[in-house]
Amino acid sequence: MRKHVLVLYYSQTGQLTDIVNSFLQPFYEQEVSVEVVRVKPLKDFPFPWTSASFFDAMPETVLGHPIPLQEFEFKRERYDLVVLAYQPWFLSLSLPINALVRLSKVQAVLKDTPVVTLIGSRNMWISSQEKLKALLHTAGAKLVGNIALVDRNPNLISVVTILYWMLTGKKDKYLGLFPKPGVSDEDIAQTRIFGQTTLEILFTEKWDGLQQQLVQQGAAAVQYNLMFIEERAPRLFSLWARFIVKRQNRKAWLVVFKYYLLFALFIVAPIVLTLNTLFLRIFFLKKAAAKMKYYQGL
Repeated sequence: MRKHVLVLYYSQTGQLTDIVNSFLQPFYEQEVSVEVVRVKPLKDFPFPWTSASFFDAMPETVLGHPIPLQEFEFKRERYDLVVLAYQPWFLSLSLPINALVRLSKVQAVLKDTPVVTLIGSRNMWISSQEKLKALLHTAGAKLVGNIALVDRNPNLISVVTILYWMLTGKKDKYLGLFPKPGVSDEDIAQTRIFGQTTLEILFTEKWDGLQQQLVQQGAAAVQYNLMFIEERAPRLFSLWARFIVKRQNRKAWLVVFKYYLLFALFIVAPIVLTLNTLFLRIFFLKKAAAKMKYYQGL
C-alpha cells in the first residue's frame, strides 16, 4: 500500500527549505506520495529583517500569540506521517508555526498520526520543542521523532554571524573572518540520512524505535552549556514579553530589551557558565545527564 506523507513548514530565509528538501530526497526515490505545504503569514515578515522589526516580533512570539496565515488546503484527510519543520524564534516557536499548529484543520490531520519534527536552529531548540510537544499532545498527535540541525560554531560567534545574516540577508563570511552563518551545507546535505531512517520506519511502522536510531545518528545533540542557558532564559523572556505588550511606548522598551539581550549574551552568560563549571556542575553530573537524555527523547 502506498504511503502518504504530509510536510508542513515555514521558511523565511530559505535554509529550512533546503533542509526539508534534503530530508525528503529518499522519499522521492521511493513510491511515496509526498505533499508539501509551505505556510505563509497573511502579512509576511521582512527578510532581511530590520533591527526594529526583528525585536518587535519578540513579545508575541514568546507569549504564543497566533497570527493570520494565508489560506491553504490539504489533499487528504489522513496521512501515514506528518513532518513538521520549523525554526525557533526567541527560544519559542516561530509565529507562523505557532499559528499553524493551532489551526483546527491542522489539528485534525495531526490527531492519531505519527509526527516527526525537523528543526533548523541557531543552536538552542529545547525550549521551543517543549512548547511544540505540548501543542502536539493537545492535538492528539503521536510524536515519534525529532531532528535538530544547528550552527555548530561557538555560541557567541554564532550570535554575531546570525545577526549579520538576519540583518543583511547575506549568508557569507562576515568581514571575511567569521564562519558562514546558519546550519552548514554539509549538515544540510547529510539530513537525507535522517530521511532514509524515517522512510524505513515508515514502511515497517515500528515508530517506537525511530528516535533512538536518529539520536545514534546525531540527530538531536544536546550541549550542556546551551541546555543550562535554555532552562533559565525563557522565564526572563516571558517577563520581558508580558511587560512590553502592556507598554504604550513599546518601541522604546524593545530597544532596552535589545541591549539587555546583548549584555546577557556577551557578559552575563559567560560569567554564569564559568562559575557553574568551576563550582557547581560537578555536583549535578547525574542530573544533567538525565536531563540531556530527556531532551534527546520525545
